Amino acid sequence: RKLTDAVRAHLQGVEIQPYDAVFSNVRAMAEANSKLRLLAGPSTSWALAQALGDSIEFVQCSPVNTLKALKNPVELDGMRNCHVRDGAAMANFFGWLENELYNNNGNLRLSESDVADKLEALRREQPLCVGLSFDTISSVGPNGAIIHYKPTRGSDALMDIDQMFLLDSGGQYRDGTTDVTRTVHFGSPTEWQRECFTRVLKGHIALDRAVFPSGISGYVLDPLARLPLWELGLDFRHGTGHGVGSFLNVHEGPQGVSMRKSIVDVGFRQGMTITNEPGYYEDGAFGIRIENTCLVVKANTPHDYTNGVGYLTFEPVTMVPIQKKLIQTSLLTQPEHDWLNLYHATVWEKVSPLLEKDSLGYNWLKRETLPL
Repeated sequence: RKLTDAVRAHLQGVEIQPYDAVFSNVRAMAEANSKLRLLAGPSTSWALAQALGDSIEFVQCSPVNTLKALKNPVELDGMRNCHVRDGAAMANFFGWLENELYNNNGNLRLSESDVADKLEALRREQPLCVGLSFDTISSVGPNGAIIHYKPTRGSDALMDIDQMFLLDSGGQYRDGTTDVTRTVHFGSPTEWQRECFTRVLKGHIALDRAVFPSGISGYVLDPLARLPLWELGLDFRHGTGHGVGSFLNVHEGPQGVSMRKSIVDVGFRQGMTITNEPGYYEDGAFGIRIENTCLVVKANTPHDYTNGVGYLTFEPVTMVPIQKKLIQTSLLTQPEHDWLNLYHATVWEKVSPLLEKDSLGYNWLKRETLPL
């Protein structure tokens, strides 16, 4: 019923059946061939398992999903390249937004939906972009504390320079998929907001800098992103990272970084993708999340205790500055300080050539990537 005429025309030659017909169809397949074995994951519904009968073969993880998660060199280069272009769109967006808020009476005039639509338009200007990878989470103040908030035009909040602004967005490019979250404040953040932001950043950096044996699961790595918050008795109620498809689903398994036991048996392997997105959310006040998309790459260590298995680390491919105004530098260690400066230098080097010199986006990027 949900298929449009255009979709049906595209699927000409494909037999379309009602959703519930899957049960009778797989039962008929199983009865027709006693040697048939159909693989099913642990989350398979009981109704489907009953329909399969003795033909079902439970596996912890589908081999198809695992193979899809391992990106080939073309896909990996595509992920790197599309995130640079996405970074250019984000720079143009934040340059535009600051100018609107400060100089064009945009404060308390522009809505969450208005700025989300502007970002989509700027993304679509980038080569190979075909649209969004998910609905933009554009959230001001208390709405930022709603983790999966989506603005609705007419009832959404107005942009307010006195409030935190959390923006979680992404684009679909023919050479890759992007997913990035940045939290900014256009006015004067409180010291509590800055401390919370800095602790989220410390967790983000800790996970990004991690070096670990190949095959380690994200269940083991997850506490790295939470420890700076746990020190104050704070936490966040969502996973720290998920896989990202290559011009496919923005959420792709089986790998992840989370406290969920379902990923305990899924180890990281070179060529996977993962997001790094710790956060903190204060109900009725504000939300903070810092998210980069990363590649799982080989780490060069002076020793190899794994007898050839090797060590891995993360390579961030998201190219968007992290707002320095929100950082309490006294809380950063020297390695964390150095990480941020190196990251910003990389962002400037890769993204600035794609921007028109002295444009709003160019000047914003130049300022935001200056050393801390």
